Amino acid sequence: MSILHRVSSDAAHFERSRGFSLKTFQNKGPLIALVLMVIVFQAVTGSFVSIGNFKSILEAVAVPSTLAVGISFVILLGAIDLSMQGIIAAASMTLALLVANGINGNDFGILGILIAVLIGVAFGALNGALHVFGKTPSLIVTLGMWFIGLGVAAVLFPDRVPTIHEPLVIGLSSVRIAGMSLTFYIAIAVVAAAYVVLKYTRLGRMIYAIGGDEGIIVASGLPVKRYKFIAFVISGGIAAFGGILLSAQLGNGNADIGAGQLFPAISAAVVGGTVLSGGRGGALHSALGALILEVLSNGLIQIGAGPYSRNIISGAVILVAVGVTSYHLRRKLRVVK
Repeated sequence: MSILHRVSSDAAHFERSRGFSLKTFQNKGPLIALVLMVIVFQAVTGSFVSIGNFKSILEAVAVPSTLAVGISFVILLGAIDLSMQGIIAAASMTLALLVANGINGNDFGILGILIAVLIGVAFGALNGALHVFGKTPSLIVTLGMWFIGLGVAAVLFPDRVPTIHEPLVIGLSSVRIAGMSLTFYIAIAVVAAAYVVLKYTRLGRMIYAIGGDEGIIVASGLPVKRYKFIAFVISGGIAAFGGILLSAQLGNGNADIGAGQLFPAISAAVVGGTVLSGGRGGALHSALGALILEVLSNGLIQIGAGPYSRNIISGAVILVAVGVTSYHLRRKLRVVK
């Protein structure tokens, strides 16, 4: 039996030993919570369950779910990636200045989009190299990259906001199919692709195994560093892609476009059941978490809750989610790697 299968079998045995209640909390809890929220908000407002409102929620959750899925690759390792806001900012400004815009004469089209994504890949590679090969905690490395990304975006920012004229970018938000923008369908594609990678490829199995028990994988002689590095690269690339989607929605490049995106993405992953200590959760969990947070926000607005009340309730939901998903790990609480 291979090391990967042995780790997976040990994890499965561990779950069974904790009984049905733990398994239900981890796998079914988020979905149950989502259904209950919909029922409660419908009972209170009388208009929450409607095609128009559901479309609004799905549109609003497209980018957050994409970002949550990207950062899940690193969280599943038991590490963290705080560089998202900086990567989004740098990618947004790079995109706006390379495609057709109102500032300069550049018009690189799809090449400009690819370069913007590669900016995120480069940041992810630096994160991975410094963490994996430089043996620096991911918290410190990615925090520094966050500020570097913001600095790069600020340096690139011209005298006035660069309006994007590129049809390939603007179309992501303006072109609609069955009442939904292309951004929504792209988000579904990203979630599906991440799910397939994590569930059916060696990379995905290694990410879960490293998050489950890195010591065993290292002792087996498997190339742990390579897979951890790739996970950071994927996280950076998806963050940059999220910056492109946000730029398409905004219609311009902005150094502050990523503000407020990082912690909701991490929160979405946790609420959906992707455990911060690593090894459990995944793309669907994180996307579901983003949907839960958006349904909660939408419902609270409809019942008239103020911004401070919404923050309190959202924070309480996140704390409960962390407590439930991490309860079985209370005896082996670990510092983020």
